[in-house]
Amino acid sequence: MHSLERLLSPLPEAEIISGDKEVRITQLFYDSREVVVGSAFLCVPLDLDLDENFNDEKGSKMVSIALNAIERGAVAIVAEDKGVLAKIPDSVAKVFVPDARRALGLMAAEFYDHPSRKMVLIGVTGTNGKTTTANLTASILRHAGFKSVGVIGTLGATTENMTISMNGSTTPRSLVTHRILSKFLEAGVEAVVMEVSSHGLALQRVVGCAFDAAMFTNFTQDHLDFHKTMEGYWEAKTLFFTDVAEYSMRFKRFAAVINTDDGYGRRLIDDVVKEAPYEYITYSTMGDSDIRAGNIKVSNRNLEFSVEKYNDCDSVPFNVPLVGRFNIYNCLAAISVGRHLKISPTSLQEGLSSVKPPTGRMEFIDEGQSFNVIVDFAHTPDALEKVLTALKESATGRLICVFGTSGRRDPDRSKRINMGSIAADIADVVIITSDNPRVEDPQRIAEDILVGVRKKGEKVITRIEIDRREAIKYALEIAKEGDTVVFAGKGHEKYQIVGDVRTVFDERGIVRETLRDLLKGKAHLLVK
Repeated sequence: MHSLERLLSPLPEAEIISGDKEVRITQLFYDSREVVVGSAFLCVPLDLDLDENFNDEKGSKMVSIALNAIERGAVAIVAEDKGVLAKIPDSVAKVFVPDARRALGLMAAEFYDHPSRKMVLIGVTGTNGKTTTANLTASILRHAGFKSVGVIGTLGATTENMTISMNGSTTPRSLVTHRILSKFLEAGVEAVVMEVSSHGLALQRVVGCAFDAAMFTNFTQDHLDFHKTMEGYWEAKTLFFTDVAEYSMRFKRFAAVINTDDGYGRRLIDDVVKEAPYEYITYSTMGDSDIRAGNIKVSNRNLEFSVEKYNDCDSVPFNVPLVGRFNIYNCLAAISVGRHLKISPTSLQEGLSSVKPPTGRMEFIDEGQSFNVIVDFAHTPDALEKVLTALKESATGRLICVFGTSGRRDPDRSKRINMGSIAADIADVVIITSDNPRVEDPQRIAEDILVGVRKKGEKVITRIEIDRREAIKYALEIAKEGDTVVFAGKGHEKYQIVGDVRTVFDERGIVRETLRDLLKGKAHLLVK
C-alpha cells in the first residue's frame, strides 16, 4: 500500500486537482467492475480507440464509468481529460495526467516496486517468430544457471511450475504486466522473456519495464486493421528501440538484437539504432554480422548449423530439434542474447538441443498415420510462406495446405490475396476455410483468398470448405502415404469467432480426433 503522492512520483507532469495526496492506495484498476475499497481508478481509453479527439460522447461514458468506480470504493480518479474530472465529486482525489496509458504503466511499476529492475528482462518483437524465439531464449537462460525463468506471451505467463492467466493477450496491459512480474519475482524467478507486440508498444503496455535486451525478428504485413498503414505498424515497432530503450538504459546495460537478413532490420539500424547510445548485436545466415550461421543442414526432424566466432570460439556447432530453415533465425536471436549476457557456448548448446516446439508452432500430430500432419499458427503471408517452404523442402509426397484468414472491422484484402497466392505457389492442394471470420461473411473472405490462388493459374488443386471441421476431415481423407498436411492459422488457439460469438474450437484436438476416427479399419493409412 502506497500513498497517492508516491505513486505519482514518476509523473512530474501529474496535477492533483483536489483531494488528499497522502491518501493510501490499496490497488490500481482500469476496469471499474474490478474496483475494491481504497483503490485508484485510471480512466484509460479503450484499446481500439487511438483517436486523440475526446468527444462529448466518450467523455460522458468515461464519467459514468468513473462514478461506478467511486461507488465501488475508489478513493482516487486519474484521467487525461479535465472535463471528466470536473464532473467527479470532490469526495475523492482527482488527478489530471496528459496520457492515461503512460500513467498506468509508471504508476503500476511504482506500486509493485519496479520488479523489472530486479530481474533479467528480455523482450522480443517482430511480425513472426516471437513465441518460438522467446521459448528458445528461456531454455538457454535455464541452462545458463538462472534458477527460474518466466515467459510472457501468446501462450500465457508461465514458469517451470506456475501459470498466470492473461486473457489471451500477447502483451498484457501494463498494470497486468507489472503484476505478473511481481508475482514471478516473489516466486524466485530471476529472468523473464517477454513477447512485445506492436499493439503492446502502440498502447504503451511495457511502459515502466526496464529491459536488458530487445530482439527484432522480422517485419512483414500484418495488423493493418489496427495500425492502418505499414508505416504506422513500423513506427509502433520502433518504439521498442527508442522510448522503451531510453527508459531501460536508466537502470540496465541495454542492447538491441537485430536480424540483418531482414530489410526492415537493416532499416532499424540505419534509422534508429546506429546512432543510439546502446550496444547492438546483429545476426544473419547470409551477410556480415556479429552472429552468423553456417554449415546449415535441414531435415524434417531437426536443424544443424554452426555459429562462427562466438566469444573466443572459432565455431560452435548446434543441433536443434525444430523444423524449418526459418527457425535458424529464431535460434540466432536467442544466441545473440546469450552473447550480450556472456553465456557460455556449452549453455547455448544445451539450451537449444533440449528445447521443444511451442504449442501449435510446427507441431507434428502423430496418431500412427503414414503421412505427416502439422498444426501451425502461421496467419500472415510471411509466416505461411516460411512454413510451406520449410515443409516443401522435406516433403516426399503432396503438400496439402488448409487455411483461412480472419475477418476484421477494416478487412485487409491484400493480405488475403497474398496468402492465397503464396499457398498456390508452394502447395499442391489448397483447401480454403474459415479462421475467426467475426462479423464478415466467411464466403467473401474465402473468395478474396481465391483471387490470389487463381493468380497462380489452375495447376493447384483448390477447394473451398467454409466449415473448418469439415475442411480438416476432407484434408485428412484425401491424404496418401508420404503426403504432408498442414493446418495453418489456428495453432495454439482453442476458439473460433463467428459473428460476436466465441465458440470452443481446439484444432489440435480436432485433428487428433479426426485422425483416430479415419484410421479405424484403414490399415493402409498406418505407418508400415
